[in-house]
Amino acid sequence: MKKKICGFTFTMYPSCLGTFYDEYTKESIRRMKEDTGCNAVTIAFMALQETAFSEEIDYTGKHMPTDDEVVAMIKYAKELGMQVYLKPMVNCKDGTWRARIDFFDVEEPCETKWSVWFKNYDEYILHYAKIAEDTGCELLLIGCELVQAERKEEYWRELIGEVRKVYSGLVTYNTDKYQEDHVKWWDALDVISSSGYYPIDAWDDNLERIEKIVKKYNKPFYFAECGAPCRTGCSYIPNDWTYEGPLNQAEQEEYYRVMFEKCDSYAFVEGFMCWAWNSNLSNEPEMDDGYDVYGKPACQVIKKYYEASGDLS
Repeated sequence: MKKKICGFTFTMYPSCLGTFYDEYTKESIRRMKEDTGCNAVTIAFMALQETAFSEEIDYTGKHMPTDDEVVAMIKYAKELGMQVYLKPMVNCKDGTWRARIDFFDVEEPCETKWSVWFKNYDEYILHYAKIAEDTGCELLLIGCELVQAERKEEYWRELIGEVRKVYSGLVTYNTDKYQEDHVKWWDALDVISSSGYYPIDAWDDNLERIEKIVKKYNKPFYFAECGAPCRTGCSYIPNDWTYEGPLNQAEQEEYYRVMFEKCDSYAFVEGFMCWAWNSNLSNEPEMDDGYDVYGKPACQVIKKYYEASGDLS
């Protein structure tokens, strides 16, 4: 992995599923490349389980892109000159954050179990590991922000071993902010990555902490997610997508400016994967107060930084 990863996560709205072969979604990917100067894209999609305590994981329903759509997105992104990272994620239908998926450590009859959940989760990840291999994806993320599941080290090591049987590229796991020094199995992976939603005034403290972990394991590191919404006050709690505040595009713009400036002071940070670029581009981006940067001042900050950064080719 070379400096800098200058990327965006590309997500598909359920309303767009089944329409990739229409030009709209392809146009969104093209605009992402053109408007941000990115050299890499993470293609992300969300399997669903009913609650945080459910064992079954649905990755074949209408909420998911088809395999043909995923392959087509990967191929098109590569035609545009971008590296492609594949990121199968899991969410709960009831809205519970995936970090809270949890079961008893000591299994009991009549209770849902880690062993069953991981059996289903492994099947899900291995399905896309094969697609990542067949399409030449440069990196596969085997999980995202599954904080409670991270303590089940033996299951993760088993999954990583199975992934390596079918996928020859780089493998990482996207831990959550503040959790970088709690994952005990970084040694089994090729890259360390985390969600970098740190307060605008707390970058130095957290970067110093993360640097110790990166040096301990001697692995490359990048932020697999990062960014902030467009609301007054969000730069101090950029991870809180539920926070309500007045529309403030200048605050989002400043957040990105400070994030790049602070991270450039630490050589171990090898890049960024901003969250997120949506397939369903807004017709009124100036009125959008979410994480999107399409049509906003933050987009120009990102493009200037990305175009001045290293080439991954």
